[in-house]
Amino acid sequence: MSGVSTDKTGTETGAQAKTKRHALRFVLLIGVVSLFADATYEGARSIAGPYIAILGASATLVGFIGGFGELLGYGLRLVSGRLSERTGKFWPVTLFGYVIQMASVPLMALAPNWQIFGLLIITERIGKATRNPPRDVMLSHAGKQLGGFGWVFGTHEALDQLGALIGPLVVAAVLASQGSYKIAFATLLVPAVICVSLIFTGRFLYPKPEEMEVSVPDVHSKGLPKIFWIYLSGAVLVAAGFADFSLIAFHFQKTDHIPGMWVPIFYSVAMAVSGAGSLAFGRLFDRVGLWILIPLTIISAASAPLVFFGGFWLALIGSALWGLGMGVHESIIPAAVATMVPQQRRPSAYGIFTAGYGIFWFLGSVALGILYDLWIPAVVILSVTLQLVAIPIFLSLRRRVSQP
Repeated sequence: MSGVSTDKTGTETGAQAKTKRHALRFVLLIGVVSLFADATYEGARSIAGPYIAILGASATLVGFIGGFGELLGYGLRLVSGRLSERTGKFWPVTLFGYVIQMASVPLMALAPNWQIFGLLIITERIGKATRNPPRDVMLSHAGKQLGGFGWVFGTHEALDQLGALIGPLVVAAVLASQGSYKIAFATLLVPAVICVSLIFTGRFLYPKPEEMEVSVPDVHSKGLPKIFWIYLSGAVLVAAGFADFSLIAFHFQKTDHIPGMWVPIFYSVAMAVSGAGSLAFGRLFDRVGLWILIPLTIISAASAPLVFFGGFWLALIGSALWGLGMGVHESIIPAAVATMVPQQRRPSAYGIFTAGYGIFWFLGSVALGILYDLWIPAVVILSVTLQLVAIPIFLSLRRRVSQP
């Protein structure tokens, strides 16, 4: 149900319609910011592995740097969430994170050795960790004005994944034409500058996104509600069981079931499905509620046997289902958090939620990687089991979550 109030005749007033348009423009602007941000850092991430190896890093170091960066990229969200909540300074924390992240990528072109390059990989993740919780809180303020949190986060994720699709393709085109990793990294300065310019524009145009919130409930308790912690317990199980695409791509290359040239295409298909799915199912979440996570979790779990056991076409279908699962992770799962906690507690709630989610994703990825070297079917068994175990938790909550 929409949070926009009406007059006595049930007609939306001019002021209310203006506020709704204001909220829509804000969501679209932040979505475009994320498009250019993802084009920048996903473009870099698509070639960071091969390039740091060229600079002399070993496979062990590559794995450690990547894993440590991801751990910080999620774990530090707890800090930025609490900081923005205590200070009430959502924009400064968000802007700082974007500047750090966007500066790190083009500087990779100047890295003289693998140590500096690895440090820039880590600072890029730190920048993302810093800006995400306060940015998500600001997006949540537009939820009730626009008919629901699912639509807001789904639209944002669709634009986000469009950037994740474009960035690697641009980098691949630069490598194909110039054959230089340094030029490819330097090219990413263009979307990085556009991203930073747009986010500062957003700060100027929308200095107080919290004013878009229709109702602000009183908060008398210091802790987060019990329903939040129960939901988090289910979400981290899904995260732990969700195989990272790097492991899937490694499997494709090792088994020769998928020609090397097709692996990035499979990833592009996954990103396209992720963006489309987040938009469609985000709107569905607003209409039918949390129960939509049940079939989507089952579908996401089904990706594991397809990508690890299937041939070309089954692996392609599995990659598409994996992308759908990724869209759910980035849109519906965080959107549900906004329905469970009061407005004033959202910064710390998002910080805690994304930190826990990311840490368990990291731990799950490590476990799946170890199992892969021992027995591939064990990877599928653990992946599917962890995700399916989360379903009873989601079922227990679906009637207790109020929809916008």
